[in-house]
Amino acid sequence: MSSAFHFESLVWDWPIAIYLFLIGVSAGMTTIAVILKRRVLGGEASRDGVIKATAIIAPLSVIVGLTILIFHLTRPWTFWYLMIFYSPTSVMSLGVMLFQIYMVVLIVWLAVLFRSEIASVIDQRFKAFGWINGILSTCVRLEKVLEPLMIFLAVALGAYTGFLLSALKTYPMLNNPVLPVLFLFSGISSGAAAAVLFSITWFKQPVNSPSIHFVHQLEKPVVLFELFLLLALFVGLFFGGGQKEVSAIAAIGGGFWSNIFWFGVIGLGILLPLVMNMVCSQRVQHSKGYIITVSGMGLCGVLLLRFFILYAGQMTVA
Repeated sequence: MSSAFHFESLVWDWPIAIYLFLIGVSAGMTTIAVILKRRVLGGEASRDGVIKATAIIAPLSVIVGLTILIFHLTRPWTFWYLMIFYSPTSVMSLGVMLFQIYMVVLIVWLAVLFRSEIASVIDQRFKAFGWINGILSTCVRLEKVLEPLMIFLAVALGAYTGFLLSALKTYPMLNNPVLPVLFLFSGISSGAAAAVLFSITWFKQPVNSPSIHFVHQLEKPVVLFELFLLLALFVGLFFGGGQKEVSAIAAIGGGFWSNIFWFGVIGLGILLPLVMNMVCSQRVQHSKGYIITVSGMGLCGVLLLRFFILYAGQMTVA
């Protein structure tokens, strides 16, 4: 088993997989939260458990993910250079710029969304900071601009995690145009699972609420398209010939990472939840335990997908 995690061509290892997973969760949750607010919740969004969960998990995931990335670098204390000096030819530098813009817009959007709650806290405990309420009132006028911008940045961030790996040109499985789209949709899938899981457990969101129903309705086609993208990825590799075909066979044709893919990613993360949704009664599907279980499966599946892509993708060199 140790050989599955340590081989000569390995450049990036498990902390990068966790980083990619966390960024995908943040991007996915934010995308879903904005759409949910616009289509279902409207002015009542700040009271909803899914939105509250997003307000905590989305920024926290980015902070934890970037912290893991910084301390995984060989010289972590020089990371701040990337925050200031941008290089248009560096995927990492462009990613840092995207993170910064994403976080600023996310915080402003959330502040506008929870402006009533923030104003109440300031008026009761921090009256010296009353000027913040004035700024938020000004930002409300930008809400119609903030929301489409927020979706754009979240989608860009979700796809960026795939572009980051596809920049490793010496690895035929990773240098693949399908990867950014796959990471985007699997990130939305994990964001949906996290939104449901944390809203139900932390904020006691009713399982039959409109927001939970909306997330479930959105999640099903996303997971099916994720399955299609996985098929497209490996069909493309097989018919690509040469080292592309070799990389596909090495990844899913047998061995440790093949088992992770078939039993973890496909079985646990995609097929088992789909089968459970088909065979279980409506009463069971609307139970809290069932929803937590299925959401946990979805999150585990996407996390294993990140590990699988990262490690199996580095096993074959062009």
